[in-house]
Amino acid sequence: MLGDVWRFLVFLFDWKSWIRRLSGKNEIDVVFITNLRDDLDRKRSKGIFSSSVGHFDGVRYWISGTSGRMRIIDVDSEELTTEEGKRKAKDHFISAVFWARKKGAKVVLLAAGTKRLFGKDGAELKYRFPDVLFTNGDNGTAFILQEDVKVALERSNLRPGSSKICIIGPYGILGESILKFLLKSGYDVVGVGRNEEALSGIKERYGIELCRENSHVGKVDAVIACTHSKDVCLTAEDVDILRKERKKLVVVDVAEPSNFNYKEYDKCKNVVVRQDAGNAYSHKLEYVLGPLSYKALRLNKGVTFGCFSESLAVAHALRSGNDSVKDVDWFSVSEDNMELVKDLFSEIYFKAPEPRCFGKHIDSFELSLK
Repeated sequence: MLGDVWRFLVFLFDWKSWIRRLSGKNEIDVVFITNLRDDLDRKRSKGIFSSSVGHFDGVRYWISGTSGRMRIIDVDSEELTTEEGKRKAKDHFISAVFWARKKGAKVVLLAAGTKRLFGKDGAELKYRFPDVLFTNGDNGTAFILQEDVKVALERSNLRPGSSKICIIGPYGILGESILKFLLKSGYDVVGVGRNEEALSGIKERYGIELCRENSHVGKVDAVIACTHSKDVCLTAEDVDILRKERKKLVVVDVAEPSNFNYKEYDKCKNVVVRQDAGNAYSHKLEYVLGPLSYKALRLNKGVTFGCFSESLAVAHALRSGNDSVKDVDWFSVSEDNMELVKDLFSEIYFKAPEPRCFGKHIDSFELSLK
């Protein structure tokens, strides 16, 4: 019921969409198709009158005249770990793309757990919907993650040559991206993960130290968590093993859902500095219904996910007549693509937000324990 009431209010107060609809223009520029993260998302988002087609409306955004809307498929992160869940998610996703096209969307984002549903390059989607520009948003998230990591390491006074960084999930798109960034910056890096084949590839390409358990890593100064895989989620016990004597451990968590969840963080918050990562901020970003919407996503005013910000920036570029973005492979994460995202972000004032931990401002990055 809560989801139904919220959706009705959003529909009622989204006056900019009413103007577009009445003037005969396309209602939406970009649609973010995403799964439910967990039971809390399901409780807040789904209602009695949720769509029977397997997907329903979520948060609505506006930025510099560009309209974006979440479309939530009725599958959660846990279900996406099963073959049946993936099959259902693909069916619902395709249906949601048809819905997005009817609303006039030119850009569609594969958000959260849907990113890999159609392979690494999204070829099936591109073939089936040639008039839609698809992106997984990883260039935007990778760019913002680099900015977040820079801030965390600089403010913690963790310098190349004297600091050791652990990456959880170094073989994923974001993990490998931040691995290359840290190695190029001169940091000592160790990776941890359970995917043996992917770890072998990382070993071959970069020659770094690798482990299969968080507890086997040894002492480090910081952890960059790039996966929410249950096997390698940080616990309070892990933090105690990983942190150096009389030092707090820095944890930059870009995973969604969080790798280092609040329950575990709360057990050891006095010996850790945890930073949310991968989200972007713009003073131009508007949520229909303001706090009622961004708090439902567990975010702050003007802040959204890095992948959302990328797709909003691409859609804004298209609306502004920049058709060159159509020629970009937005499923490929590269320095060139991240540089392009940086330029597109500047047009609508997206940047990394001030550091926060579960939405609350981080007052200090002091690591010394008295």
